Amino acid sequence: MFNYRTSDPTTCRFYDVISQEELKSGERAFVQIGRLSIVVLNIEGEYFAIADVCSHDDGPLGDGELDGWKISCPRHGAQFDVRTGKALTLPAIQDIPTYPVRVKDGMVQVGIPNGA
Repeated sequence: MFNYRTSDPTTCRFYDVISQEELKSGERAFVQIGRLSIVVLNIEGEYFAIADVCSHDDGPLGDGELDGWKISCPRHGAQFDVRTGKALTLPAIQDIPTYPVRVKDGMVQVGIPNGA
């Protein structure tokens, strides 16, 4: 899986996903962009977007417990860094996709690289 967050924003198409007002600190939003299931997180005013899939068994990840920048898979406890997608603990050994996020005109936007 790939960390799209490091992609050049000029090569991404940005999609409005939720208003900044609606996504308060400590909250998350589940969005669908094309065939991609994505979780957008507001952690102390900073926004992150991750794939809603655990790389261990393809189960949903977004409902997992959040501790700082770590999210734990609710099924088997694998942990990932939402900033980078890096797998931090077993049973996951593969990173998860992350996506660039920006705020424009009060809307939180997620960038999907062209061809992704």
